[in-house]
Amino acid sequence: MPQAFVLMNAELGSEDSIVQDLKKLDGVKEVFQVYGVYDIVAQLEADTMEKVKETITWKLRKLNGVKSTLTMIVMS
Repeated sequence: MPQAFVLMNAELGSEDSIVQDLKKLDGVKEVFQVYGVYDIVAQLEADTMEKVKETITWKLRKLNGVKSTLTMIVMS
């Protein structure tokens, strides 16, 4: 099953809201708030790679407070 990890930078103070919104999205398996260069790490999984890409492009990146993302596709 296609998977990806998405590292996200958030606007200051919006981290909790983004985490809650991510947990509601189909395909998001796990969400972690982290310290370091990135603020949030999300693990995605879907039936097809196209669905993973659509979730990232049209849902995850459009959430309020998301400044930038870095996507890592898991090799199968």
